Parts: sequence; C-alpha cells; structure tokens
Amino acid sequence: MQAVIMAGGRGTRLATITKNEVPKPMVDILGKPLLERQIEILKKNGITDVIFIIGYLGNVIRNYFGNGSKFGITAQYIEENEPLGTAGSFYFLKNKLDGEPFFLIFGDVLFDIDLGRMFDFHRKNRSLATLFVHPNSHPFDSDLVEVDSEGKILKFDSKHNMRNYWYKNCVNAGLYILNPEICNLVSNPAKKDLEKDILSKVIAEGRDVFGYKSPEYVKDVGTVERINSAKKDIESGFIEKRSLRNKQKCIFLDRDGTLNVYKGLISKIEEFELEKDVVEAIKKINSSEWICVVVTNQPVVARGMCSIDDVNEIHKKMETLLGKDGAYLDDMFFCPHHPDKGFPEENPAYKIKCHCRKPAIGMLETAAEKYNIDLNASWIVGDTTMDIQTGLNAGCHTALVMTGEAGKDGKFNVKPEVTGSSLLEVVKKIIGEKND
Repeated sequence: MQAVIMAGGRGTRLATITKNEVPKPMVDILGKPLLERQIEILKKNGITDVIFIIGYLGNVIRNYFGNGSKFGITAQYIEENEPLGTAGSFYFLKNKLDGEPFFLIFGDVLFDIDLGRMFDFHRKNRSLATLFVHPNSHPFDSDLVEVDSEGKILKFDSKHNMRNYWYKNCVNAGLYILNPEICNLVSNPAKKDLEKDILSKVIAEGRDVFGYKSPEYVKDVGTVERINSAKKDIESGFIEKRSLRNKQKCIFLDRDGTLNVYKGLISKIEEFELEKDVVEAIKKINSSEWICVVVTNQPVVARGMCSIDDVNEIHKKMETLLGKDGAYLDDMFFCPHHPDKGFPEENPAYKIKCHCRKPAIGMLETAAEKYNIDLNASWIVGDTTMDIQTGLNAGCHTALVMTGEAGKDGKFNVKPEVTGSSLLEVVKKIIGEKND
C-alpha cells in the first residue's frame, strides 16, 4: 500500500515555532519533525512507499528525506508551483500510483492508528473512498459528516451552516483510503477541494463512500496550543495506547437515569434532559485512558411508542448537548427489542431470547470486537441492578449511580464494586481521582 502526504502547508499560525524557515509539516515536536512522526506510524503499519506533495519551502522536505533510504522508505515527490488545494495535485498523482488503494494524510495531522483495521473496513464495504471519522470536543465549529447505520456517508455538514438542529458528533479527521480512480476525476491541474469538489459529487451520484469510526488518536496540530498539547500526549504514552493495535479499556454507560434524567420510557425528544454534572464526568473520561461507550435498552421501539429514527434523533440531541460543552461519546449502542414483544418490524412472533438486550452482553461484545476492548479491564456504570448484572455477565467491573432508579429496580440480587451519588463521583473513583 502506498501513502500520499499533503505536505505543502505554510503554517502561518505556527510562525513563532517555524520562524517561517520550514513548512508546517516539518514543525518540530519533541526533537522530530511532524512528517517524520507520520513516517514512523506508516512504517509500523507496513507502509514504506511514500509520495510527498510539496509546495511552500518544499526543498526543506526534499533535503531532509531525500530518496527515503535513511528512514527505511522509498520517497517520491510532486511539487506544486502554486497551491492546488486538497485534490488538484491528484492530476499529477495518477502516474505514480500502483493501481491499489492508497492512504492519504494531511501533513498537519498527528496520528497513531491500526491502519489494517481501517483497510479491512474499506475493502469489506467495497468503498470508493473511506474517511477516518471520530467525535471531537468542539463539533459545533467543525465540519461534520452524516453517516447511516452502516457507516455510508450521506452528506457533509459544513461548520458554516446555521445549525438550528440536533446532529451527531462525527468529524472528518483528515485521513483517507482512496481508490486510484478518484484521481481520474481531476482532469486538469487546477485548485480543487477533495471534500467539496470530489467526494460530495460522487456521494450525490450514489457512489459508496464510507466513514470509518474509531477512538484512536488523530489530531490537527496546526496551532501552537495544539502542538503543546500533542507533546504532553506523546510523553504520557497516551497516543500509542489509543491505537487499536493495543487492547482498550472502556467505561460503558447506561443512558436513562445515568446520563439523562429518568422519566420512564422516553419516546419524545423534548423529554430528554441531561443529568447534572454528566458533561464534566464524560470530559474526564475523554481525557483518561478509557474510551466511553453508551449501551442502552430502548424497548420504546418494539412497544410501538416511536421508531428507530426517533431514538436516533434523541441521541443526536444528547451528542449535541454534550458537544456544546466539550464532551463526547466514542460510540453508542442500543437494543430496540422488548423482553416479551420482541421487535415487530423484524418478526411479529419474536419470542426467542435477545442477545443484545441487557442483561445479555451482545452490545458490549459488539463494542469489544469493534474497538479491541478488554472487557475484564473495563467498567459498566448504570442506575439499575440490571446494569450491574450485565457487567457481571460480561466480566466487567461494576458501578452504580444513585440517580435514576438508584438500584431500586430489584431485578437482580447483586452488589456493585463502586457506588456514587452521581456519574461524576463514580467516574472520579474509577479513574483514581479524588472526590471533593
């Protein structure tokens, strides 16, 4: 597999570091240029054939990497005489590709991902283009990607839109796997935007473009503040730990009574209201070594109280409210079945045991497979004995919040390892932070 790195950025916001003597992708991070750190991750994923697209001060990059032999790669270069945007240089790229899908990276991104998993997703979906997508702490001012339940991209939602609606926190991170035929859509070396001029058009034509969702570390480090933050993440080992090459630890969260105020079965979006201190609790998880995944039973669907689309809208509201204050969920799974009625849309006579509805562990197992989660090192937090029993069934650690039903559902004779008056108190205990 080949990698193409867009390395032509000027980096005006990094001028105090670069002194306008090196291009943005060559900014020093703990003694190594950002590009060299990208190369190291590519090599870790078995990629050694690299094409640099250079422009401003491109000679610095060419002189540093040369033919790539000193770094264990083969390096080629495409030099833009004038900026061609994020896709215009594809015109020159056609003759340098080997005919296989290639990995495209923006030169201002620090990352460490298991690229093999992303490539398997790309191949399985027979995708023309696959974008690495993830939630972030500021979706309100980010360009968002709207995907369906299978990950197929439906459209892009520009940060310049007036968002008077609820939305999923799903952001394009600047890493792609592209089939080489994408380059044939650029007929001349003119300035073009990959998202606006290429991907939006093929999506409108019904072509298969997918979003690969992952909690791995991918961050634009185009400002001094972000560079300083990235240095801390490297020194702490946080970036490498988040790679799905390694087993992950997760804090699974129940929804009703844990994240939102308990009001029985919620079927209307106006009924949804976050519990106090939930945002702060989730922000602490986001900055910890745990990923954060919601697992919730939603029998309102099987009961006919609302549709799956209605539940998804409620979850969009939850993600919007969390993102507004800088918190995010790495993923969310819900079971629409009813213990007696089943799921009429699939089978009116549904009576067999559901393997996803808590206290069954189907949702946790699905998350564990998707994100390489070690269930034995993970926690489940909820407001009912059913949540605690689910954790025990999955081999997880368990915690009970004294909000919602506060363990008074009485369905199982179980005891949690940890209890707390709120999600914030419980999370502090799990991550080892003292409560006030």
